[in-house]
Amino acid sequence: MAALIRSVRGCTPRFGPDVFLAETAVVIGDVVMGAQCSVWYNAVVRGDVNSIRIGDRVNVQDGAVLHCTFEKCGLIIGNDVSIGHNAIVHGCTVEDKVLIGMGAIVMDQAVIGTGSVIAAGAVVTQNTIVPPGSLMAGVPAKRIGAVSRDLSEGEIERIARNYIRYAGWFKEG
Repeated sequence: MAALIRSVRGCTPRFGPDVFLAETAVVIGDVVMGAQCSVWYNAVVRGDVNSIRIGDRVNVQDGAVLHCTFEKCGLIIGNDVSIGHNAIVHGCTVEDKVLIGMGAIVMDQAVIGTGSVIAAGAVVTQNTIVPPGSLMAGVPAKRIGAVSRDLSEGEIERIARNYIRYAGWFKEG
């Protein structure tokens, strides 16, 4: 059994080297994914209505949904980004080294600055600009502080590295 990879409207997903797609992952349409990315169980990357561009070393964890808005908002995700279980990332820009927590929602035309953390369950509303290095939490999400060096190294960077390792386990067997 393999992941569902499907062309839509003349666009077929493209993948960089060393990508892991879980058997129940879904990747559709105008999606370009960089190297060492992983899309986990029941995650959906749906580039049917607009483009999705994903950098290197991005992990899209179980049940997460990446989507866009037709003729309005594509989705851009930088490098070394972790998108937590059941998160929704929709028609926005996520810069490098960002952690989007479990169950978080990031809406259209939001920009998540480099080195930021969106806490689990947070809702980043449409058009929100999150400054680099921000820790955001709540509904709607508000800046509750700066991302410390410990949080950056201990969570953002560690999780991104670990997901490359986890994907390797599934490629072995």
